[in-house]
Amino acid sequence: MPRRFATLLPAGLFVLLAILLLTTAFQGVPDTDWREYNGDAAQSHFSPLSQLTADNVGQLTRVWEYASGGVDSVRNQTQMQCNPIVIDGILYGVSAGSQAFALDAATGRERWKTALDDTTFKMTSRGVTYWTDGTSKRIFFAFGHLLYALDAKTGKPVPTFGQGGKINLRTGLERAGADDYVIANTPGVVFENRIIVGVRVSEGPTALKGDIRAYDVRTGQRVWTFRTIPEPGEYGYNTWPKDGYLNVGGANNWMGMALDRQRGIVYAPTGSAAFDFYGGNRPGANLFANCLLALDARTGRRIWHFQLVHHDIWDRDPPAPPNLLTVVQPGPDGRPRRIDAVAQVTKQGQVFVFDRVTGKPLFPVEEKPFPASDMPGEQAYPTQPIPLKPAPFTRQTFTEKDLNETVADRDDIVRELRASRTGTPYYPVGRQRTIFFPGTDGGAQWGGAAVDPQGILYVPAKEIPVYTTLVDAPKPTAVSSAEKLYATNCGACHGPDRRGDHSGAYPSLLAIADRMKPEAIHQLLLKGRGMMPAFSHLSVAERTAIVDFIAGKKRAQQVVATTPARTWLPYQHTGYNRWYDRNGYPVSRPPWGTLTAIDLNTGDHRWQIPLGEFPALTRQGLPPTGTDNYGGPVVTASGLLFIAATPDAKFRVLDRQTGKLLWETQLPAPGFATPAVYSVRGKQYVVIACGGGKLKTHSGDRYVAFALP
Repeated sequence: MPRRFATLLPAGLFVLLAILLLTTAFQGVPDTDWREYNGDAAQSHFSPLSQLTADNVGQLTRVWEYASGGVDSVRNQTQMQCNPIVIDGILYGVSAGSQAFALDAATGRERWKTALDDTTFKMTSRGVTYWTDGTSKRIFFAFGHLLYALDAKTGKPVPTFGQGGKINLRTGLERAGADDYVIANTPGVVFENRIIVGVRVSEGPTALKGDIRAYDVRTGQRVWTFRTIPEPGEYGYNTWPKDGYLNVGGANNWMGMALDRQRGIVYAPTGSAAFDFYGGNRPGANLFANCLLALDARTGRRIWHFQLVHHDIWDRDPPAPPNLLTVVQPGPDGRPRRIDAVAQVTKQGQVFVFDRVTGKPLFPVEEKPFPASDMPGEQAYPTQPIPLKPAPFTRQTFTEKDLNETVADRDDIVRELRASRTGTPYYPVGRQRTIFFPGTDGGAQWGGAAVDPQGILYVPAKEIPVYTTLVDAPKPTAVSSAEKLYATNCGACHGPDRRGDHSGAYPSLLAIADRMKPEAIHQLLLKGRGMMPAFSHLSVAERTAIVDFIAGKKRAQQVVATTPARTWLPYQHTGYNRWYDRNGYPVSRPPWGTLTAIDLNTGDHRWQIPLGEFPALTRQGLPPTGTDNYGGPVVTASGLLFIAATPDAKFRVLDRQTGKLLWETQLPAPGFATPAVYSVRGKQYVVIACGGGKLKTHSGDRYVAFALP
């Protein structure tokens, strides 16, 4: 504005005009979206934004909170693991009560929220998927076994998609003798007019098939299917017994996928074949369980695969989507060359790095021998692939020298440890206690890793020992007792004594009758919730017997069993037992949780720090020990790394070059989720879902957004 005119204006009018001019200027600044789960189809967890820097991040302030609803105040077991997406200034996420919603991303004001019937069902969703053709805009949201197409503007189901706006993901996965538990808690990926999805199925002998499928985004019609347990005549069929495709389930993509849109290739990791800890009914390598698959996104045709664990009997499936990135390595002539790569982190604390097009490992991988199994019928695979570089980002074995120096009950723990199978990553589970280190859920966990444009990978991990054993499974009989039904269907997770596990992942059932009515427990068995599968394959009488048993009723029910004998296996495990001392601390030496930066150009580690702390130990003057953690990091172009993930309910910002802590704040509940970073009208925000509910932490329903004042 020319000075001579400005001086003639009243002060108030001048301020108003300045605001209008500033608003107009900001309206011309394009928004920066967080368009897909973990930021983009490459699963990079990377934002190009640079408004927040090491110099000003200390000024971050809470700018809005959204109470999403759905916290279960009675059971305190709700969670939020959602990484929300942000499109054109609108944030789309999922509540603690499993409902999809849309918010104004700058203010947190609710625009719409679904009201699907959740009285008999709960699940933990990690997010939603967006699609547009430039005119129509849809949000794909999975609610249990149903995949909905919602109008992005209103949240209403799109009636032309499937049946009334939804399709049943269970259809096509059935097999004789299986249960019907299937949910899609990790968002699918969109390629052209297809949405490609994986599912979560149960992990016992009755698991459904784990096929990967693509559906038409407009109609819901299935476009292609990739069978992860091959049928006769298909590649990989000879790595199973003759009827493996009929009798075994699992091998499913529950952890999400990455997509190279330019090449039309989808990269899908797959889970373990079910049952996880005994494979006597499935001798062989078991393709395509525990694989990284490269599939043609248009047809589902296999381009290449790499099996990360042969004949898995350790539940060592990859826990997170792979990361797509570009690395620089010497070519055959010695000159640097850029290679489009795909990196997969594992529960065992390893990183496998492949040429994205050919599947060739970019660092040496060696097949190393491991011990044989002593369980009748089990034929453990003689070797497992071990990457020689990068070095593991967690310790690989747990022995007496690795005990925490201040562990309580030391003599008892030493005695138990000396009586256990331990000291090697792939010791087959047997009747003797077997130690998993890192634990059964990592190492790396479902939050996955971030990568930056320089080829550096940032991966949070856990290092807490877990133990289990195999015991005889109750034999199927025409008439079964309530106690036997509980042992067969519930005991592996909640324990033979119904006390659950120490972490709270599998809660105690001792006082469940005080928290839930019998009708609600029936529905829980019928529908499942969160990590718990449905037991709909059991008869009403069998479920009633289990409800009476866990409620502590004295009468010994005898019911006619309906579970087909073909689903029975002779052994079951004794649970996922995290090993803590009587004070509640892991028995291993710290760190118990870490964050590691790895240069995937060279395979060298850049830095590693403990992630998380126990406040009681901090008050004693001890340095941070690290903790269990769930959720991923986000890195930005300005050199920052954002991460929550820890049970201490802290949200931290680090220097991604060094791992130095720059800023931290307390959240209303632990943020067991991955943040999202975006901008609206030129202002940068970071938002995190604060759901808690794991590791005996309190549950929450808040999404909290931060920005500069």
